[in-house]
Amino acid sequence: MSLTGKGKRMQRRTIALLTAPVLLTSLAACGSTGTDSEADGAYPVTVENCGTDVVFEQQPERVVLLETAPVTILDGLGVMDSVVSLAGVFDPAYYSDDLNAKIDEIPTLSDDIDASGHLMLSQEVVIAEQPDLVLGLPDGVTREGLDSAGANTIIQDIYCPEGPEEVTTFDTLYGQVDEYGQIFGKQTEADELNASLKERVKKVTDQTADGPERTAAVLYPTVGGGPLYTYGNTSMAQPQLDAAGFTNVFEGQDERVFEVSIEELIDRDPDVLILLGQGEDLDELEAEVERLPGSDSLTALEDGNVLAQQFNFTEPPSPLAVDGLERIVDEFGTGE
Repeated sequence: MSLTGKGKRMQRRTIALLTAPVLLTSLAACGSTGTDSEADGAYPVTVENCGTDVVFEQQPERVVLLETAPVTILDGLGVMDSVVSLAGVFDPAYYSDDLNAKIDEIPTLSDDIDASGHLMLSQEVVIAEQPDLVLGLPDGVTREGLDSAGANTIIQDIYCPEGPEEVTTFDTLYGQVDEYGQIFGKQTEADELNASLKERVKKVTDQTADGPERTAAVLYPTVGGGPLYTYGNTSMAQPQLDAAGFTNVFEGQDERVFEVSIEELIDRDPDVLILLGQGEDLDELEAEVERLPGSDSLTALEDGNVLAQQFNFTEPPSPLAVDGLERIVDEFGTGE
């Protein structure tokens, strides 16, 4: 399959990332990788990814992109031109017009997403692109298989199978930017991108530092009926809410994401609800929560303090999470 253009990319809606328990297991967070800083262009470079040492003898020149999270990092480093193909659904709502134009020019291997949000793609199709780096590892594609074909693999930290090693913070994001800077020999650009991200986060935290106590929950409702998911203290939702001046009502939960009952949500009664979804589902998210029995007693619904936004504006750690932070503050203010 070869599709280009944002219209074609949005033909298939990704239910992705949190709509089935089998996928929740694959989304368990693992610790950030990180290595000592390397001078720009100094190779070999070794990074640890999900417990595996990945060695780069030179800057990657043929990248196959199998997940959306790295896009804004690659663009910030100025290396999007190294992406020779991609697979999945890249929602144009996440990106600037300029970045969407770059994505539209990249051949698409597949945008076939199954009902649980998994990308349907064979390893042979990926290997045929002759990549030297593959970003992402969907079902049916293995690190060992790609390695035997001469391709390194880097997985977004939250997809590591070992489970979370530490609480996610904005430092997790900065560490990932730094790692990509080492891989591509773009440490200067990585430092500049991180400096910009840190400045934006600090601006928000300075604004919210003296605000009143407010509570919030970040939810992933299943459109069409089904489980309701929320986020604990090992998710990117935790530092995002902290920076926005909110207490996560589920911050005592060490799980990254888990199913929650409407009764427990009502019992905790957050002041604000942030609802995550995909594409055209956004308009349906609040209605899904309102259909749950007893939800009319939720303060956030009663007061209209609900924000629906695309999933990647919160998870996983990427520059889009900083965009999401700013969107939350724009919507709900600083509380002053």
